[in-house]
Amino acid sequence: MNDPETQAALDREAELRARRAAKLFSGRVDFLLSAPQLKFLPEPTVPEIAFCGRSNVGKSSLLNALTGRRSIARASVTPGRTQELNFFEVGDPTLFRLVDMPGYGFAKAPPAVVDKWKKLVKSYLRGRQVLHRNLVLVDSRHGIKDVDREMMTMLDEAAVGYRVVLTKADKIKASELEKVVAQTVEEARKHPAAFPELHVTSAEKGMGIPELRAAVLLDAGV
Repeated sequence: MNDPETQAALDREAELRARRAAKLFSGRVDFLLSAPQLKFLPEPTVPEIAFCGRSNVGKSSLLNALTGRRSIARASVTPGRTQELNFFEVGDPTLFRLVDMPGYGFAKAPPAVVDKWKKLVKSYLRGRQVLHRNLVLVDSRHGIKDVDREMMTMLDEAAVGYRVVLTKADKIKASELEKVVAQTVEEARKHPAAFPELHVTSAEKGMGIPELRAAVLLDAGV
């Protein structure tokens, strides 16, 4: 445990980072491009923070909440683009990028679609030197599922550090949320690339959004 003076300094630093993050995300955040294949990736000139999660985990809502926009994450999500990497630039000039990865957990998807997804994602994770951090989104109402474990293992093998982010935390009772948080923390401890800090968020209520913004800035190194 830190002494009071050290803790006060850490709290001040965290507050300043949160304010800077809020200001930065209230500025320029623009959709850049969609990449269905690696050859379409933008030049690796700035740090990238990627977001991944099961379909309907609330990825678009979280991206919109982080950036303070209503529909920026939907600007690129048109039919036929659901299996692409979508890039958003933050800052003027661009300081880093947010990468919306295609959702996983294809219950009824053809094997060819699943195979295409795995090849694209694995290649991106293992070959993208500017990828600083990945955020693995998990629905608070369901907790970590086998498909999430598969993604986390993929990140472990690619040696890509990641934060686990619980979404839709406002949709369950506080007592249930507490259990899910404990179970998620315990699961994350089993994965070498998982960041020890768990983020609990609600895009609708704004819960955990300032802290996650600050974490993104810290991970991007800006």
